[in-house]
Amino acid sequence: MASGGVVENDVAHRTRKIVFGVLTYAVLLFVFVVSAFPILWVAMSAFKDNAAILTSPFALPNQLNFDAFVEVFTQYSFQIFTVNSLFVAGFATIISLVIYAMGAYVIAKYNFPGKNLLYILFTLTLLVPPHTKAQPIFSLILDLGIYDTKLALVFVYISFGMAISMFILRSTFTSIPKEFSEAAAIEGAGFFRIFWTIHMPLARTGMATAGTMMFLAHWNEFFYALLLTTSPAHRTLPLALAFFTEAFSYDYTQMFAALTVVVIPGILIYVFAQEQIQTSFASSGVKG
Repeated sequence: MASGGVVENDVAHRTRKIVFGVLTYAVLLFVFVVSAFPILWVAMSAFKDNAAILTSPFALPNQLNFDAFVEVFTQYSFQIFTVNSLFVAGFATIISLVIYAMGAYVIAKYNFPGKNLLYILFTLTLLVPPHTKAQPIFSLILDLGIYDTKLALVFVYISFGMAISMFILRSTFTSIPKEFSEAAAIEGAGFFRIFWTIHMPLARTGMATAGTMMFLAHWNEFFYALLLTTSPAHRTLPLALAFFTEAFSYDYTQMFAALTVVVIPGILIYVFAQEQIQTSFASSGVKG
């Protein structure tokens, strides 16, 4: 009787495990389809003509025709907008990483009066909606005389990543054993040498995470790009895409090609950096 009960419990346990596994994969599959299908459909439609999109929207394209992408770049100056986005997002991300890495390092490794209050104030900016700062930012940009320039966007974007970067990088630097700093100090290394040659290489996971998140946020930013620029020479891709879809919404092929140009780079960057991002967030959740 006892052995029969053990067998029944084992069978019930295996059944529950199988059911749970099936439900888990079903939910993951549903989330994947809901998240990825619209992007795949847009990219797939960029290789069709208008007639094929309207008559067979979910069918695969008959051939890989890149004419729409060529026209988007040659006729509508998307190469200029792409370079603008790369410059603004990349330059702002690099400067932000350097500044916030030094700030997070000091907060993580040094004790001074008001340290915790300062860190709280930094991270609380994450709760402030970006649009609420539009008026003072707009006035400041006008006073600096850099309205309708890429430099204005770089200055604004540098401030956007402060909260999340400080949170991630502080946790990253905190997880690095202090013995490394003490050993380097005994050997005569100064503050900047310890920071650049020891902690920065060890913090590459957190740096990659913070940099990826800031770059994606800058790459997709629309509101301040619209507010602070007027001329086409300084437009970024999200802003150019808004004008493009408004003016050429009847040409579905080119519209989907333009959407693909804007969306795909961000996805590729996240795919290559996802391991570092997951590792960094797990470390932040445990040790932050």
